Amino acid sequence: MTTLLAFLFTLAVLIVVHEWGHYRVARACDVKVLRFSIGFGRPLWRRQHGETEWVVGMLPFGGYVKMLDEREGAVAAHELPRAFTRKTLWQRTAIVAAGPLANLILAVVLYACANWLGTEEPRPVVGTPIAGSVADRAGLQAGDWVQAVSPEGDDDWQPVRSLNDLRWVVTRAALSNQDLRLQLSNVRDGQSHGPREIVLPLAALEVRDADAALLKRIGVGAPYSEPVLGRIVPGGAAERAGLLQGDRVLAVDGQPVADAAALRALIRAAVNDQAPPQQWRVLRAEALIDVAVKPQRMEEGGEVMGRIEAIVGQPPATDWVRYGAWEGVVRAWDRTGEMIGLTLRMFGRMIIGEASLRNLSGPLTIADYAGQSVQLGLAYYLGFLAVVSISLGVLNLLPLPMLDGGHLLYYLIEGVIGRPLPDAWVERLQRGGLAIILLMMSVAIYNDVARLVGLH
Repeated sequence: MTTLLAFLFTLAVLIVVHEWGHYRVARACDVKVLRFSIGFGRPLWRRQHGETEWVVGMLPFGGYVKMLDEREGAVAAHELPRAFTRKTLWQRTAIVAAGPLANLILAVVLYACANWLGTEEPRPVVGTPIAGSVADRAGLQAGDWVQAVSPEGDDDWQPVRSLNDLRWVVTRAALSNQDLRLQLSNVRDGQSHGPREIVLPLAALEVRDADAALLKRIGVGAPYSEPVLGRIVPGGAAERAGLLQGDRVLAVDGQPVADAAALRALIRAAVNDQAPPQQWRVLRAEALIDVAVKPQRMEEGGEVMGRIEAIVGQPPATDWVRYGAWEGVVRAWDRTGEMIGLTLRMFGRMIIGEASLRNLSGPLTIADYAGQSVQLGLAYYLGFLAVVSISLGVLNLLPLPMLDGGHLLYYLIEGVIGRPLPDAWVERLQRGGLAIILLMMSVAIYNDVARLVGLH
């Protein structure tokens, strides 16, 4: 129920803001607005206020603002000056562009509110990089605290305040085919070492998709967690070996253990029942103890792995990340601009085949993410809402017939040739645009279903 309500609220906010942009600029240009509708189909609610009818339709997937228009029927002579078609080219352009621009402005407001509210986020202290990943080859180590980042060849260092910030910057650099410099200190074993600098060679990745697999290829993402055991499950391999909650694992079979991620990898790799027990060196109450541990072989999701039936690792350190009034707005403006650029680049790459169409998401994925973000907290939900609002704004500005961007393209042509496009051409283009939009929706819904059943 939470997911459904969050999804419906998300749609309502984005649609209302988009159509309100069209409505307010139309009124400012003295265009008569006949109807303001949220949703399509049979009206569930309607009310006449002044000259405009306000409607809520049965199908919530969109909305529209109906204006006085000679193309849709006869217009009384005394009302002709208030018809949309009688307005200047610049006025019509402003009315059409106002919807997508309202979504982009909304994103800035939402990001700013999220920045002012603040969130509890993991520190930018990384765990053991995935073996063979870009970060591993570059020399990133467990316990490295990323203090600042800068594009290669640029001395404009930007501070990193959370692991989420780091993931965003790394993803953006990879999608831009840009190497990234990191300033580091190391906080392993409770001590600070450094500082030092490394370069992540991201330009050579030739990234096609912005997904979880990308972060695995880069090797940055998991927060640092001390290799300390938590709750021990009664009767499990850990209890049989004599391990206790609070034991700090220093080494396994003589191999030093950098963090909980490295320890979990060693446990999962122990799948041979005929192999001898692992020899663990453990620090317990300032005493060094050697323990023989035999992980239990288990199968999970078709994968065979070793398990010791204990919580491995401590919760990562977190900080409350919150920004002041002006800084929150500046960061919101910057993040919105970055997301617009990223969205446009991804659309462009999908068009020319450099990025997979799997990046398109439909209503099922949006609903799922809406529900998850609500459960995480208001600030997370506002950030999610900002991302969807940007996507909606950018999508509507694409020069496709049936979208606002298509109408803006018509006006651009009109401005160049000095007259509107012939109605026959507009009708053909509208049909082609409808076909493209239906194709995109089909791909997006297929991707949603594929994610739900585990094909993606």
